[in-house]
Amino acid sequence: MNVKQEISLKKVQEDAEENFRGGYFCCEALMASIRDNFELDVPKEVIAMASGMAVGAGKSGCMCGALNGGILALGMFFGRTEQGGPQDPKVVKCMELTNELHNWFKKATEKNSVCCRVLTKEFDMSKGEHKEQCIRYTGLCAWKVADIIVRELGLTNLDVKTA
Repeated sequence: MNVKQEISLKKVQEDAEENFRGGYFCCEALMASIRDNFELDVPKEVIAMASGMAVGAGKSGCMCGALNGGILALGMFFGRTEQGGPQDPKVVKCMELTNELHNWFKKATEKNSVCCRVLTKEFDMSKGEHKEQCIRYTGLCAWKVADIIVRELGLTNLDVKTA
């Protein structure tokens, strides 16, 4: 897969947040931001694949949709398309990176959780503070996904100043 070689992680974050404000759910917003910022030659249907992951997977309140979207995005870069068993280096690496994202996200939330239900417990789903928290988590997760991709592919992080 051809990818853009220079990425601003901050722009990935901001675009994910803006995509959410613009009408996508968290997981769709993250996927769209990754697809667009890395200039991936993949169909827009990768965004549609994330639609059902919203609000903790179809409004079930399970794993946060932003994290779900991040996992999908990592799979798009590092996942496999051929069967190779559980020891296939490609799937082992993808699962390692997914675990890194999961653990990072859990620590990054104030409630030390990845569960949508736990993260939004005190909010009225129809009020603005719920959406603002979700926008923030979506941006943070998009930033971390981009950080992992940039690191693993040896791309240039435009936000890092060089002397």
